[in-house]
Amino acid sequence: MAILVTGGAGFVGSHVCEELIKTTQVVCADVFDSNYPESVKRNNIASMIGNDNFKLVEINITNKTALETLFQDHEIESVIHLAAKTGVRPSIENPKIYFDVNVNGTLNILDACRKYDVKKIVFASSSSVYGSVETPFLESGLTIPDSPYGVSKLAAENLCRIYNKLHGINVVCLRFFTVYGPRGRPDMAPYIFTEKISKDEPIKVFGDGSSIRDYTYVKDVVDGVLKALNADLGFEVINIGNSNPVKLLDFIAIIEKLVGKKANIQHEAEQPGDMGATFADMTKAEKLLNFKPTTSIEQGMAEFVKWYNETMK
Repeated sequence: MAILVTGGAGFVGSHVCEELIKTTQVVCADVFDSNYPESVKRNNIASMIGNDNFKLVEINITNKTALETLFQDHEIESVIHLAAKTGVRPSIENPKIYFDVNVNGTLNILDACRKYDVKKIVFASSSSVYGSVETPFLESGLTIPDSPYGVSKLAAENLCRIYNKLHGINVVCLRFFTVYGPRGRPDMAPYIFTEKISKDEPIKVFGDGSSIRDYTYVKDVVDGVLKALNADLGFEVINIGNSNPVKLLDFIAIIEKLVGKKANIQHEAEQPGDMGATFADMTKAEKLLNFKPTTSIEQGMAEFVKWYNETMK
């Protein structure tokens, strides 16, 4: 029996696979999407290629026939569904592809699980489903997404709920809050700011820098994913965050200290779809999963900057 990890060559996915192959067979499914260079994702999983517990399958989850062939060829026990089109701003430019992948692709995963009697899925959702509502964000509270990306993730959550109700598939939807750490995505602020400050290049700050984000270290996220995989919860939606939001200018100051250089900040107008704040209430995660994040933003960014410097060398 194997665990299928979709998006397994990505940032979070590669960390999940690394942990899983210590004890179990993993089928890593990835399409190597062009949202950032394919070489980055190849490097993410390079150390696992050749491991007896690791199998790479290059596949697009929007291809229903190919996906069902994957389920036919491998004895899939459970699924960790991380594959997605990510990013708020690009979703405004091209909303259709976000629904093709995040909604229809998730539907294909759910339907394959129904057809091949796979009874457990962990689905990676996002704090973007909340939109600009009162903080801290409660799973039982309002969800008013500010972007097509957020809408696509909320729609996928509802598909998961329906498949649990109709077909008895156990699904835990984990709402991730700004995941960062070694191998972090090059299109996200931790990487962009670290790179540009290191190279004495200007960084763009949209708005006055007062926006806050609940940054969550990748190893903590992996812990939450594996605890959700091992739980028997039926259908649940659970926040996976740090619950210690950081103001953008304070986040930049942390990077400045670690890099040893001052940032050249260029302020620009706020971007459509950007949320003013993200802040996870972690009560439910602690109660249902016994999950508590353990990594502070200072510790986590120190690990990221160390990885970045080693990688650039």
